[in-house]
Amino acid sequence: MNSDMGEGIGLHRFGNDPELMEVVDLANIACGFHAGDPDIMSATVASAAAHGVRIGAHPSLPDQWGFGRRAMVLTPEEVESLVRYQVGALTGFLLQHGAPLHHLKPHGSLYGMVARDPALMEPVAKVAADHGVAVLGLAGTAHESVCAERGVPFVAELYVDLDYDAEGGLIIQRTPHATDPRAAAERVTRALTTGRIAAVDGTELPVRFDSVCVHSDAPGAPAVARAVREALDAHAAAG
Repeated sequence: MNSDMGEGIGLHRFGNDPELMEVVDLANIACGFHAGDPDIMSATVASAAAHGVRIGAHPSLPDQWGFGRRAMVLTPEEVESLVRYQVGALTGFLLQHGAPLHHLKPHGSLYGMVARDPALMEPVAKVAADHGVAVLGLAGTAHESVCAERGVPFVAELYVDLDYDAEGGLIIQRTPHATDPRAAAERVTRALTTGRIAAVDGTELPVRFDSVCVHSDAPGAPAVARAVREALDAHAAAG
C-alpha cells in the first residue's frame, strides 16, 4: 500500500498521516510545489523512517493554489527541471534522517499529463534513473512504457478512492470525496481475484497492479486503509 503524505503548509495540515503511517508500506511525500514546506517535509520523512515506511518523492506542478490539480502546458525540459528540483529538496531531508529514496510518483495533474504523453514522461523516468529508483504509475500508460524503454523499475498502482473513466483513466477531482471502506475492500478483492474493476459508468476494466493507493487527505482515509489492508492480507493468506 502507498499513500500521498506531507501535504500541508505552515500551520495548515491536510490528511491523516499519523494513522496511515501505521498501515501503509510506501509514503509519497509532497516536495513543496503543491504542498509540503521544509518543516513538514522533515517531520514526514522522520515519521516514515521511524515506522519503517519506504519513502518516495511526490513532485507536482507549481500550483499551491490549485493543489497541483490543474493542468499546465509544459515542455519536457520544464518537467525535468521541476521534478529534479523537488526530488532534490526531498533528498536533503532523507540525508538528515538517514533514509534512502525508494521511488518517485508524480502528483495530481502532472501524474495524468505524463501518463498520456511519452515526451513528458521521458524526463520523469530520466530523473528516476539518475537516482536509481522506481516510478509508481498506471499500467498500460506512458508511465509504464517509458520506464520499460529506459530500464526504470515500474510499480503499477490501483486506486480505491478515485473513480476510473471508461478508458481506464483516473477521474481527478479538485476536492477529495469520502469512500466507503467496504467498497474499497471489495474493489481490491475483485481486482486480485478477477483482474478487473468497474469504471464509473459500469464498464469492465482490466487492471494490473503491484500497489494500492489510499489518499491521506480523503475523508475517512484511515478506515479505508485498514479495510484495504485486511483485504490484501486475506488474499495473501488464501494463497
